[in-house]
Amino acid sequence: MGNGIKTGGRKKGTPNKLTKEIRSTLKNVLFDELEHLENNLSQLEPKERIELVIKLMPYVCPKIESIRHTTNEPLDFGFDE
Repeated sequence: MGNGIKTGGRKKGTPNKLTKEIRSTLKNVLFDELEHLENNLSQLEPKERIELVIKLMPYVCPKIESIRHTTNEPLDFGFDE
């Protein structure tokens, strides 16, 4: 049993049925909520609405990170004028 050979259970690569069902259910709930999102947002107080929009932004807009110069990187990028 401890020799690394699989002798029972699901075959490698076979999806877990429970996980598949849970994901499908959550996907349906999410799509239903998205249909009501605009109306629900308008019912929130301005502060709550902004907080929710800020929480949702990373799923739509990627974060921009600043670029820093380190001591071993060249300052000249080889663009000759």
